[in-house]
Amino acid sequence: MKVLLPLLALIAMVPHSALRAAPAPPNIVLILIDDMGYGDVGPFGSKQNRTPAIDRMAREGMKLTSFYAAPVCSVSRAQVMTGCYGQRVSVPGVFQPASRNGISDQEHTVAELLRARGYATMCIGKWHLGDQPPFLPTRHGFDSYFGLPYSNDMMPKAKATGTPVVPLMRDDKVIELLTGEGQNQLTQRYTDEAIKFMRAHQHQPFFLYLPHTAVHVPIHPGARFRGKSPYGRYSDWVEEVDWSVGRVLNTLNELKLASHTLVLFTSDNGPWLTQGADAGSAGPLRGGKGSTWEGGMREPTIAWWPGKIAPGAVCDAVAGNIDLLPTFVQLAGGTVPQDKKIDGRDIMPLLLGQTHVAPREAHFYYNNYQLEAVRAGPWKLALRPQPEGMGKPEPPDATSPGLRLYNLDTDIGERTNVADAHPDVVQRLQRLAAQMIADLGDGRRGPGVRPAGVVAHPTTLYPVALEADDASAGSPVAVGTLKIGDAVGKAAAPQVAHRPITISCDVEAKAPNGVIVAQGGSAVGYALYLKDGHVAFVVRTAGDAATTIVAPVPLTTRTHLEARLQAGGAMTLLIAGGIVATGKAPGLLDRQPQEDFCVGFDNQKPVGHYDGATHFQGSIEHLQVATDARP
Repeated sequence: MKVLLPLLALIAMVPHSALRAAPAPPNIVLILIDDMGYGDVGPFGSKQNRTPAIDRMAREGMKLTSFYAAPVCSVSRAQVMTGCYGQRVSVPGVFQPASRNGISDQEHTVAELLRARGYATMCIGKWHLGDQPPFLPTRHGFDSYFGLPYSNDMMPKAKATGTPVVPLMRDDKVIELLTGEGQNQLTQRYTDEAIKFMRAHQHQPFFLYLPHTAVHVPIHPGARFRGKSPYGRYSDWVEEVDWSVGRVLNTLNELKLASHTLVLFTSDNGPWLTQGADAGSAGPLRGGKGSTWEGGMREPTIAWWPGKIAPGAVCDAVAGNIDLLPTFVQLAGGTVPQDKKIDGRDIMPLLLGQTHVAPREAHFYYNNYQLEAVRAGPWKLALRPQPEGMGKPEPPDATSPGLRLYNLDTDIGERTNVADAHPDVVQRLQRLAAQMIADLGDGRRGPGVRPAGVVAHPTTLYPVALEADDASAGSPVAVGTLKIGDAVGKAAAPQVAHRPITISCDVEAKAPNGVIVAQGGSAVGYALYLKDGHVAFVVRTAGDAATTIVAPVPLTTRTHLEARLQAGGAMTLLIAGGIVATGKAPGLLDRQPQEDFCVGFDNQKPVGHYDGATHFQGSIEHLQVATDARP
């Protein structure tokens, strides 16, 4: 008792406020739309898509008008999860089904760090960071998962039916195989799952990551929305997304959680401009998905937190999805681990209106492992020619090798190169670019790049139908009858996975640039092409940067070309029988490319840095692609 009485006296002296439990950290909801353009919603200028819920979100919250993602989806998702540029964590492009690579278990993810702070965590929607067991959401900090493991256009045929399908998963199990029409309930189902999760965890902090399948092609709005917009099915799906956002916000209000929840709405990359009526709009921005023009990476972004974020606020400071991990973790009362470098910074002071100064000196525009531009303040320096999107050419005003400087405050559409008028700005941005290149590289991996996750023997999530007969392995593929402008579907294309490849042809060129032959795209493939008169051979192995070798002298006459990819990744380029260039790729192609085999052009995503849209000018004859038997 003699000990207890003094102790009780001390406790009595402590203020009651100090004895109360610390306030619970706020809930966090991240809504990520797929392929939505900057100009696709009302707060960012859309006049055709009706988005009342998103309009309300902007009125009650903050628009972030210089918020950046990446040119393509897997890269953006890696950035969200890790707080790093995708290139730092070896996610430079898009993962295909049954890829051997995915997000590494050595990376700290935002879900893991929030779960360690007591958060319930759930991912609902498109994951796209690898579909093998070690890469799935439940291995990276999420208590549960419901959604598609990759894009809704990746639909290998089911062996049982021969029908193209995409797997719907719960946690680590496939629960349904969805046909195209089966996708029209996804937005409804995702939204129902999100509301169920929020209700179930209303008494503890939660992190809800809601990466919608919408509005990626193929476009599948739900029955309630199909045909409702006068502007077509793309607008139908945008309006269904808006309905989903409204249900999330209304549920938070109903549960009296709105004042204790940060909701952030954004997109993973710009609109896919080559999809015609199924494409979105970048509004005033130039370019789209697959490009490092503003329209490819600058996203419509809104932050909503009633009582914390001032209503109707606008922030034009540079920020991006690499900043979400440190922002969310520090908001939850945690500390960002220091054992691995991350690129993002806490942007909560921006969201709360405490500052208008960006927390990072610069933002870097990577496309695969190529650094294409850098922005600091209003200034953006383009370092090399840039196509305006997947399947789009390099525009005439951006084909020269010189630097281009844009003032985005006065020229948001990137139309006027002012490099000559501001040499001091050019030099400053060049120095920033050089620092990043020394870290992450430029075309090749730099010392700051960490490895992706890898599995030795990837398998598909469901039994798939074989797409082509392997009987032709070891013999030249019969492509010699193809002419410029012809494309062969992946089922009948040369079978090049795990095999040495030799491409040979006779070429006469009448223009300095053009694709000779291409098979594959930004994930895996090869191409033989002309660039400024020089023959180039590029190889991209899954999960790795493209490796390009170039003839040292330009092509001036009709001649015989040969390009070889051999065991171990050895690359050789021959002109008229003589070796003119050699190089070393990481290895053979580790899977069959999903894109077409194209002669004289490239109709989808380029393997390397070339314009695939314009047909080759000249002749391509006696084309052969020989594939040796698998090692």
